[in-house]
Amino acid sequence: MNTYTKDELIDKLMGIKEMGWIKNARTGNAGGIGNTIEDLLGIKENNLPIPNAAEWELKCQRLNSTSLITLFHMEPSPRALKFVPKIFLLKYGWPHQEAGAKYHAEEMSFRQTIHGQSRSDRGFMVTINRSEKKVLISFDALSVSEKHSIWLKSVENKAGLGELNPQPYWGFDDLFHKAGTKLLNCFYVQAKVKNEDGAEYFSYEKIMMLQKFSFEKFLTAIEHADILVDFDARTGHNHGTKFRLRQDKIPKLYEQVTVIT
Repeated sequence: MNTYTKDELIDKLMGIKEMGWIKNARTGNAGGIGNTIEDLLGIKENNLPIPNAAEWELKCQRLNSTSLITLFHMEPSPRALKFVPKIFLLKYGWPHQEAGAKYHAEEMSFRQTIHGQSRSDRGFMVTINRSEKKVLISFDALSVSEKHSIWLKSVENKAGLGELNPQPYWGFDDLFHKAGTKLLNCFYVQAKVKNEDGAEYFSYEKIMMLQKFSFEKFLTAIEHADILVDFDARTGHNHGTKFRLRQDKIPKLYEQVTVIT
């Protein structure tokens, strides 16, 4: 595999853009946009052929898509309490929609996707305390929708209707380390997609170079609902707590954004 300078790689990407519509090289693969451009560059699995490649990634996504992508999994502190399965699920959970069918009759669920802009209909929200350097989960019983009144009564009986105590949180230092190792400098490519005669085609339209992940911008993205926290636990299994990003907002997380085309 050849090694390119960043300028040479930019030239290669520009050449791919000028090719116009390109057939999906990996039919049936949801990651076809990235796989196809990797094949055209002659690389494997995001192994960018540039010096210091360990600090760079290639991210390819559909143009104008706001779908959520998972940035990383990270359980909240205090971790010794196993907060999600031991507190959220037991005290704030509700009957799983498939309890008594796919799962046993007592199966409980705690599935919430929340952010820092407004509260969910069950009263949960992400808050940021910069003085304590914590990203926290907050609960407000007064914000719970009327449709969840029966559930709210069960919460009152199990945990009371006050703020979560203790509040689950992520320390800034832990989050910065986790996010910083996932959100590397990257070449960010967006493509149009079309289907023709049963085949999928991509046209690579926008190319940006994103450098220097900013933790402050990461926090702002939580406050603006560009990053969301996703809980997905049931009695039989905790699927893990995820930080998820609206994929068109990736450039907002970097200090330096260079628009190539």
